[in-house]
Amino acid sequence: MSRLSPMNQARWARFRQNRRGYWSLWIFAVLFALSMGSELIANDRPLVVHYQDRFYFPALVNYSESDFGGPLATAADYQDPWLADHLSRDGWTLWAPIRFGDNAINYATKVPFPSPPSSQNWLGTDANGGDVLARLLYGTRISILFGLMLTLFSSVIGILAGAAQGYYGGKTDLWGQRFIEVWSGMPTLFLIILLSSVVQPNFWWLLGITVLFGWMSLVSVVRAEFLRTRNFDYIRAAQAMGVGDWSIMTRHMLPNAMVATLTFLPFILCGSITTLTSLDFLGFGLPLGSPSLGELLLQGKNNLQAPWLGITAFVYLAIVLTLLIFIGEAVRDAFDPSKAR
Repeated sequence: MSRLSPMNQARWARFRQNRRGYWSLWIFAVLFALSMGSELIANDRPLVVHYQDRFYFPALVNYSESDFGGPLATAADYQDPWLADHLSRDGWTLWAPIRFGDNAINYATKVPFPSPPSSQNWLGTDANGGDVLARLLYGTRISILFGLMLTLFSSVIGILAGAAQGYYGGKTDLWGQRFIEVWSGMPTLFLIILLSSVVQPNFWWLLGITVLFGWMSLVSVVRAEFLRTRNFDYIRAAQAMGVGDWSIMTRHMLPNAMVATLTFLPFILCGSITTLTSLDFLGFGLPLGSPSLGELLLQGKNNLQAPWLGITAFVYLAIVLTLLIFIGEAVRDAFDPSKAR
């Protein structure tokens, strides 16, 4: 905190005064950290195997059954009772708390899929036999990373477009506004559905499409701030002294615009996560079988006889989005000059 300027220290103090937003930030950070270490929490392969005085790391390296004295050279199935017993006799294994990965199927259960919560599957299994908690962890990582990248890329494009319109004005602003009016009226969902029938969607393809149509959220905010500050005396003086446009925009005008921009980022992140969830729920998102929150919601809709699927997905998604809303409110209060003492 000592490295922050007095103004930013005051903003951080106002952010901490909002207890709801402050603790929401910590809870969201813990959820994100857990999702980033999903392989250490939920994995159908052991983290460490000690066999015949040698260490193996199946979570990182693919081993064959013959590496552990088996007759086959195929990939080792660590859920196989024979291999598990063989490893326990000549060594030991260290497992993750949840012995199921994002696409692992619980073949040992005697209950038809989707099965209810049990000691093996803490939140039950889905219609394909996958562990709901494991897929929830992996789906959280994909959703948050997608939301962060979409927020970053769309914000950068939106800030650059708004800065150019507000600084230069005239025809640049006029044609930029007309282009945004036309581009914002494009039927994004219909275009994604159309393109999905031609191209197999994946993470990067969906990210590119959503950035292409989602960069306009910050343009109006940045444009208004640049229009307001471009006639200030210190901006005029810098132009008269021959300072370049890029230097004026980045060093003297952009910091003022970033105050308003930062207050919108948590809400944009919330909308970005909702976008991927909606596409997965409609079946136009990630490839089939990919762990995602929208796919879990879809499974809950298609399996009303298994209420734990829909309840788990709805409650978890509501918690994540609520945390982001609370964080956004705290950030907005932190940057609100009327709340400064």
